Amino acid sequence: MFIQRSGWWAAATLSLLFSASNAQTIIVDGEIISVDEAIVAPAADTSSDASHFSFESIQLTDDVLANLTDIQLSNVSLFYFDDDAASEKRSVGSQCKTMPGDLLYPSRSVWKILDILSGGALIQTVPLGSACYDGEHYDEAKCQFLINNWNKSDTHVDDPSSVMSPLFEGATCEPQGASLGKNCTLGGFPSYSLNITNVAQIQLAINFARNSNLRLVVRNTGHDFLGKNTGEGALSIWTHNLNDIEVISDYKSAGGRYKGPAFKLGAGVVVHELYEAAEREGYTAVAGECRTVGVAGGYSVGGGHSPVTPIHGLGSDQILSVDIVTPDGRFITADETQNTDLFWALRGGGPATWGVVTSITVKVHEKTVFSGMTWVTTTTAMNITDDTFWEAIAAYWRRYPEFSAAKSYGYCRMSGLEGGGYAWRGLPFMVPGMKLADFKVLVQPLLDDWAALGVDPKVEFFEHDSLYQAWTRHFPTSVVGNAYARTGSRLLPRKNWEDPELLNKTIQTIRSIVDDGAFLVHYNINADEPENTAESSVNPAWREVMMFNIIGLIWNAATPESEVAALHEKLTNDLVQRLKDISPGAGGYLNEGDVMDPEFAQSFYGSNYKRLSQIKKKIDPKNVFWAPTAVGSENGYITGQEDYVTKQTGRLCYKN
Repeated sequence: MFIQRSGWWAAATLSLLFSASNAQTIIVDGEIISVDEAIVAPAADTSSDASHFSFESIQLTDDVLANLTDIQLSNVSLFYFDDDAASEKRSVGSQCKTMPGDLLYPSRSVWKILDILSGGALIQTVPLGSACYDGEHYDEAKCQFLINNWNKSDTHVDDPSSVMSPLFEGATCEPQGASLGKNCTLGGFPSYSLNITNVAQIQLAINFARNSNLRLVVRNTGHDFLGKNTGEGALSIWTHNLNDIEVISDYKSAGGRYKGPAFKLGAGVVVHELYEAAEREGYTAVAGECRTVGVAGGYSVGGGHSPVTPIHGLGSDQILSVDIVTPDGRFITADETQNTDLFWALRGGGPATWGVVTSITVKVHEKTVFSGMTWVTTTTAMNITDDTFWEAIAAYWRRYPEFSAAKSYGYCRMSGLEGGGYAWRGLPFMVPGMKLADFKVLVQPLLDDWAALGVDPKVEFFEHDSLYQAWTRHFPTSVVGNAYARTGSRLLPRKNWEDPELLNKTIQTIRSIVDDGAFLVHYNINADEPENTAESSVNPAWREVMMFNIIGLIWNAATPESEVAALHEKLTNDLVQRLKDISPGAGGYLNEGDVMDPEFAQSFYGSNYKRLSQIKKKIDPKNVFWAPTAVGSENGYITGQEDYVTKQTGRLCYKN
């Protein structure tokens, strides 16, 4: 849904939380109970509050719960808010989350109650790839489609449980696995998902999970690099269909710090939807590169770098207000005047740990021109030696300070080729707000350096009137669905360029990583805090960044387990450590970091971690939310894991 608003908007018609076209009956403990609209109270109508979407006006209330209690619905206490004494009693006594097969795991009849109370929103997980395996879900045509398109992000978006980093769900039920004789199991997938179309359903899910001691995860499109959006035996809150976008032409933030245009985004809005809306409305929005990344969830809350970060800051810097359901089941707003600690934490403190965001309000900016260049080549195509290639790379990297001062966003990837040599592509190197003539002046000294080395990557220049045009034409399509890769990251600071000796060591170190078999994705970017921006919890390392590196190792299905283990160990304890050694005190990007980083608190949160931990303990004392490398995750663990990588194929337990 797309909404245009410049002032107050009309109240939506009161909706019933528990919609049922016909009366339904459920059998609980042998008793037949009729459930229909006549005996289930309507949700609270807050539609007169213009700051909320219509789906946010449908909320679970104490009156609803009282009505369910009055009809003596069995197990209604499982849906109580956390300020009820009964929920307190139910949540204690176990250091591990309940799993299917456990005595206290909810029965089918209890799951049926959740389904009915949520309006039929409950989905029992059937892995997307099951279409390729013999049985009731086999579908030859669908299977062939999945095999042909498994590495495209859009393939996974509309499925309630499929994830784009299958390593973390155990790579079970992959469509390609059927022909290899593999089995299709749930693995690290959740047992159930709830298809969210209103706030009340989120409240029901959180209360139910907390009071039943279930693991709870949150998923939008399945785009996550660390396994935060899946978990064996879990209940998953699927927010993908909360995709409203509202244009507010003249927004005034709480406290009055910001006045100007803004968009209100539902939790399901993804990058391409935001960019399309911004283009249509004449604005520039801050969002990521990959088209299916959810903007209002992990991206923005985790910091979020963007092609316009050099001029407008990180995704978290754009957030003006957050609507969220917290671990106690309550729906609140966090901004500069209310729930201020949580507002600080939600702007850079990472996803999957504070609650379930339903919407955010963000700044948008004037459209601007984008100029840049691209290249795709190899050392073979350029007929140059490996040493000459690295001289060309060094010439580029040494000019990072002048490019950064011009507000550049340079995306580049390189990797070794079988048989020797390197692949090299820049897609793209550009400067927002700069005309092409000025861009050519900026990069001419670099091109002269390359020419003197005999290096010609055959750059192609471009100029566009907006980010949307540059983004659609020059950024690469993301490849997903690879169960045989893992990555780490590092934000190399400006000081590495201020000392010539340290700069030489930096270049040599990065070359050594690529020469040892890693692929390298690197950015020339700065992420200075924009003027008049509220204090946030984003990793302080972002404010000093000159070069953002993502490194990764890959293997294949035939790689022996001992070699796979060695690769994982090498990534964390050798390659990423080399980057740490040349940048002590810096950090990494938590949305694209190493899930096994033994120093994740410092790497991803820096000096903010102590305060973030205090807020986490206050807002979620019963550990309703947990995710790998999230704030507080050091207190939990997944059972049955290898030392070298944490997957979500096991029981979630806590140390204390």
